[in-house]
This record gives sequence, structure tokens and C-alpha cells, in this order.
Amino acid sequence: MADMVLSAAQKALRTNLNPNIYGSFAEIGAGQETVRHFFRAGGASGTIAKAMSAYDKEFSDAIYGQEDAGRYVTENRLRKMLNHEYQLLHERINRETSPDKCFFAFANTVATINFAKTFKGHGWLGVRYQTRPDREANEVIVHVRLHEDNPKYQQETIGAMGVNLIYAAYNLYEEPKSFLLSLYDGIDRTAIEVDLINFSGPDFDHIDNRLMSLQLIKNGFTDAVIFGPEGKNLLPAELLYKKNILAMRGSFRPVTRVNMDMIKKGYKQFIKSKNVQKEDAVVLFEITLNNLLADGTLDEQDFLDRADILCSIGQTVLISNYQEYYRLVDYFAGFTKKRIGLIMGIPSLQEIFDEKYYEHLTGGILEAMGRLFSKSLVIYAYPFRGEASITTVSDIVVNDLFKNIFDYLKQTRRVRDIEDFDPDILSIWSREVLRKIRTGETGWEDSLPTYVDKIIKEKGLFGYPKA
Repeated sequence: MADMVLSAAQKALRTNLNPNIYGSFAEIGAGQETVRHFFRAGGASGTIAKAMSAYDKEFSDAIYGQEDAGRYVTENRLRKMLNHEYQLLHERINRETSPDKCFFAFANTVATINFAKTFKGHGWLGVRYQTRPDREANEVIVHVRLHEDNPKYQQETIGAMGVNLIYAAYNLYEEPKSFLLSLYDGIDRTAIEVDLINFSGPDFDHIDNRLMSLQLIKNGFTDAVIFGPEGKNLLPAELLYKKNILAMRGSFRPVTRVNMDMIKKGYKQFIKSKNVQKEDAVVLFEITLNNLLADGTLDEQDFLDRADILCSIGQTVLISNYQEYYRLVDYFAGFTKKRIGLIMGIPSLQEIFDEKYYEHLTGGILEAMGRLFSKSLVIYAYPFRGEASITTVSDIVVNDLFKNIFDYLKQTRRVRDIEDFDPDILSIWSREVLRKIRTGETGWEDSLPTYVDKIIKEKGLFGYPKA
């Protein structure tokens, strides 16, 4: 029998009835939606030290400090709120009279849908809390995107998720995957999207936040997550907003000299494009969930092996659920109107013009092409060494029905070859390198970028036997 899912009211009551949980609520932007559940549940005096909503910006600035960028629905604002409220608890609550209290500070800053409904809204939620009175605080930070068309419903959803977050913080912190799943208890999956979560603190030292990002994709909470070279999850909207975006899809199992030549030469051409400024360019190594599930199951260690390599060479990684390229471009276009570049090998470019991938679309391949190239997109194609010769864009043969489209894309330089490639490395294939690593064969090291072979050996990645 499946475990019973508690409602927000039930979770609030159980929390209120725990004599050791005590803290503050600070909610700005969407009202006091979370704390309302605790007040209504009964027994709130044993849980709530303070509840406030500094709705006016001047009041908010007086309490938490000014925001240099003038934006209030940000992670920085949320952290200021958590810092301030949590510190006040320790300053104002006498530990001698409350030796068993585990303090918490919950905060959110939210912007709901606008009147014209051109902006759906988003928000940050977070909780800083102790699991023991003598223990340093943990922290869980969540970013959400709101999808409902009514501000009242959005506020109610935020309130329920806030309750779920606080309840999970105290009851599921030892089970991070269950923690994640519980955030949607009593909430329709289509109502709200969780596109970032970061765990920190003594009870989460064992958690890799990249794996938590992967769980967001796996469970359908979002379709794309990004983490940086340090392994920290990044907010896509902040990283990609009004930027020139260059992405390369691959398995990177492991990343090879070919991959690095593709990204370096593609990037070199990308930043030479009109209206592309180097300082506004974001480069992403993309891995699709479909690729991670290539063997039928999600191998978390295999994912971390790939992530460790890419992070160690300073790359930013995008994990997406966008198997079709037009969906990936649609995603990027939601953040920017600037130039978007995709780097791919000739075989992948050939597949884009295969009708079988678009049978689910009403307009078929023509709809897909429209969605791809109606944006400011350029595809940079890396040559492929066949049995007899090297294949480039000019050698690709497409269905006669789409020949005119393909010719137009070539003529307008929307599809172009990556120039100045290294012909000596075209025979390198990551799957062959992976086979050699796992079977203990020699000679695979020369197929990888500098130092990558050492990282694989030192960490025992991809099945390499540890010493």
C-alpha cells in the first residue's frame, strides 16, 4: 500500500505540534501564503516566532538592504532575507529557556502573473534550519516558474509548496529524492516548474547537487537544468537572459579531442558573427536525458563521470529533455533574441532532415524547420570522415522535397561548415575510447584533451580500475 500523501494543512499541523521546531516566516511579492497554512492549522504559537511581509520596497530595503540591480525576485534577495531572519532568531531567543528548539527561517520572494498575462511569474523559496539545537544550519534554495493563468491560484500554489518545503526539511532531509518528490504533494505538476534546487549544510554534505538537478529532469519537474564548472546548479534564466548562446550536444563519454576541436573552432566562428559580442556569449555542453537513458536505465555514476570531466575542464553543462533540436532552440529563444548557434557533426545535421523525427508534428518537418530557423539560428557542422573521404555540408544529400530548403539555408549561411578543423583527429570516436578504458587496453589517452586521462585514472571514472 502506497504511503499516504499529507495535505498542506496536515503537514502544517504536524509541524506546529512538534515542540522543537520554531522559526520565522518572511514572504514578499505574493503575500503571506505559506505562513497562512500554519496559522490556520492550529497550534501556531509553538512554531511561529514571527511572520512578516515587507511588501513596500523602501520598507524591504530598510530591513534587508538595497539591491544594486534594483531587482527583488532574485536569489541574492532571498539569501539576504534568510540571513537576516535566522540571525534575529539567535539574537532574540534565549537558548537557556529554549534549549531544545531547532530554529528555522523560511523566506520567499515571488512575482506572480502580470495583468496583461505576458509574464507568467517566477519566484525563489528557501529555508535555513537546524536538525539539532547544537548543529549548524542547513539550507535549501528553490527556484520556481509559475504556469497558471490566475494570480490567486499561483499564490495558493506557492503557499502549498512552501509548506511542503518546510515539512520535507525536517522530515525527509535524510532522503533527498523523496524530499524532491514531496515538493509537489497536493500540487498539479502543470501549475509550477522547479528548475533549480541547491542543498547545503552539514546534513547535506553527501549530496551532489548535480544529481538533484538530474532528478528534476527525470521526474518531469522541468525540461532543462544547468550547472557550472564548480558543480553548482545555475538558474537558466539568469545565465541565458539576452545572451548569445552556443551549444554542442554530445554523449561526452568521455569528452574527446574531437569534441574540443568542435567547440573551439565553432566558437571562433560564432564570435566573428555580426552582433555577437564575446562578453555576451554563453557556451554550453548539452547532454540529453535520452542519451543518459541510452542503456535503458539512468546510471547516476555514469552521469557524474561525464559531469566531473566537463566541470574539471571548466565547462558549463546543460541537461535537457529536448531530444529534437527545434525544442532546444525554442527553449533558448525564451531567454534571448540574440544569435543562437548549434554545433553538431555531419551525421546529426543529416538526421535533422529525416522526416521520421517529426511525424508527431501537425506540420511535419516543415513545422520543425520553421521553429528552428525562424529564430536567429546558425548551425555549425563539423566534418565527418567516411570510408572514402571527408564529408562536409556540401556533400549532404537530402530528400528532393526539402532540397530547396537545404540549399537556401546553405546560401544564407544558416548552415555552414566549421573551418580550420583538424583532419588528423577525425578517426577518434568516444565509444571506442570508452571500450578501451573499460577493457584495460592502452593508447586511449592520446584521444583525450590534456589532463583528462589523468582525471579518469585518478578518480577511476568510466570503469577505469582504481589502483
